[in-house]
This record gives sequence, C-alpha cells and structure tokens, in this order.
Amino acid sequence: MSFLQARTIELWDVNNPDLDTSPMAVVALVNRIAAVLEQATEQLYDSAALTPAEVKLLVPLRYLEEPVTAAYLAAQLGMSRAGVSKTLAKLEKRGFIARSAKPADRRATLISITPEAERAIGDVFPRELEAHARLLAGLGRERDTVLTSLHRLADTMESRMAGGNA
Repeated sequence: MSFLQARTIELWDVNNPDLDTSPMAVVALVNRIAAVLEQATEQLYDSAALTPAEVKLLVPLRYLEEPVTAAYLAAQLGMSRAGVSKTLAKLEKRGFIARSAKPADRRATLISITPEAERAIGDVFPRELEAHARLLAGLGRERDTVLTSLHRLADTMESRMAGGNA
C-alpha cells in the first residue's frame, strides 16, 4: 500500500471514529493489483486488433462447443448486461462474432466466435498470459495460498451481493 493510501485510511479513521474504514485497505490492494495487471498489458493492446474488454468476452467463447447468450456471458464473467451488449455490438460490426436465433426461444440470440476472432485471440491472448506469468512468477510455492485467499474473497463478496448484503 502506498504512503498516500495508508495515510488516507488513517485520516479517515481518525476523523470518523464511528465509521469502519477497514474495507479501504482491501479495496486499495485489489485496485492496485488490477492496475498492475492493466499496466503489464497496456503496450500489448496498443497494436492488437482487440481491446482488453473484447478479449475478456472472446477468450471463453474460443473453445466452447456451443454458442451462448449474452446474458449467460454477462452472468458468468461478472459483467453488466449493458457492457456485454455494447462490446458484442462492436465485435459484431468488425466481424468477430456471429449472432443466431436460439432455437428454443427465438427472442434470444446466441453468440459464436468467427475465424477472424479466433486469429485475433490467438495473437493477443498468449502474449497477455506471458505478461501475467512474468508478474506472478515471484509467488513460487505461495501461489496456491494466494489463489485460495483470492477465491475466498471473491466468493464472499459474490455471496454478499447475491444476498443483498453489499
């Protein structure tokens, strides 16, 4: 945690003694990790045919046997339906996804990946994985412990959201 973040938490704690400021430390660390991951791949995406948000949607589609709905993607990836819809519209315009009517429910649309998207994912995603691997290499044997803790954090937060206790 940076000096500024620690000092901010300290000052909020001192000036608001009845306020639980402990979440600030967890959120600051999660945000810091997200920022480092983004910085590690920023240059990679400068020359890529896809954006990070597009890759987030296309990677799961790459090897699926069956097309899926946008609602399914949003739920499984923890993204808003509006965000998924907007990103899919951009991908469709550029020929990276195809839409087809769902046979069981003609109102629903199925999403599948195109060969153009397969090539684009094949270009950018392995390089993203390499960048992430370099960042995580220092964890060594602690990697499983970190993963367990992160899963617990994600599961706890998701269950609180689902229960309306956010």
